[in-house]
Amino acid sequence: MIHFEWWWLLTAWPLPLLVRWLAPDAPAGNRSALRTPFLSDFSTARIDERSGWGRRWPLWIGLAAWTALVLAAARPQWLGDPLALPVSGRDLMLAVDLSGSMGVEDFELNGRTVDRLTATKAIAGNFIERRKGDRIGLILFGRNAYVQVPLTFDRATVHRLLEESVIGLAGKETAIGDAIGLAVKHLRDDDVKNKVLILVTDGANTAGSVTPVRAAQLAASVGLKIYTIGIGADQILVHTLFGTRHINPSQDLDEAALKKIAQLTGGRYFRATDTAQLGDIYGLLDKLEPVVHEPLHFRPVTALFMWPLGAALLLSCALLGLAARGRVAV
Repeated sequence: MIHFEWWWLLTAWPLPLLVRWLAPDAPAGNRSALRTPFLSDFSTARIDERSGWGRRWPLWIGLAAWTALVLAAARPQWLGDPLALPVSGRDLMLAVDLSGSMGVEDFELNGRTVDRLTATKAIAGNFIERRKGDRIGLILFGRNAYVQVPLTFDRATVHRLLEESVIGLAGKETAIGDAIGLAVKHLRDDDVKNKVLILVTDGANTAGSVTPVRAAQLAASVGLKIYTIGIGADQILVHTLFGTRHINPSQDLDEAALKKIAQLTGGRYFRATDTAQLGDIYGLLDKLEPVVHEPLHFRPVTALFMWPLGAALLLSCALLGLAARGRVAV
């Protein structure tokens, strides 16, 4: 079927007729005249040479050119038959901690020591790229939590915005409860039965207005399953003035709260002390049971504006050519 994207522009078609009917006539001015007593000697055929159709056909050509121009401006399109595009996958929200402790360098990536956020970006980025057919959203949190990317099939955008995140962007503290609450708010009206949040953090809840346990209870009430990942090495070697000693850089990690969150929502808690374990965890998350979405419908659209636009151009050129030869007054 033919569809006009900007159909309201068709209302501009009567404008030339309105101008012709409503505009005042041009003043006649002073014209020279030849008075002759033998008018009857002139051929009647010559006097009527430009009467009727012979006088009006340029007007009709101009009106046809205007009609074609209006049709082109209204953007005619040919809509093909609807095509069903079934989509199978998951609705996943990925919540990543950007607090100050994510800058601790206790992970190795490609033979070099990196901070926790860099390792998370690398592993989670590969996880996102493998999610073909899934809708993925991104939540970043520190002292505050916000949706960086709503649920979308555009995995490249999610990956890019995750890569652009920096430590401290949302504050130096950790609002785990607010991040979960934001995911609940974003997913509660989703028609999909199995909603999933993957929460990555290296600390404890130190900010926000909602406790993690209370947020987990709200998540369970709307069917949101939460998988929590606690990251950070168990110990690292530190060189001091008094020699070397081992310290636990993850002593602030609240594993009890993360386990409780997963338990209340029917998810699981994972512990990642290095990049290999973190990669294995995302491999396990790949096995989440998929959710079948309602099929999407797509109608192929073919633009047709170039045809009336070309007709308007040809008719206008024809009128200009006749005017140049003196056949039409302009």
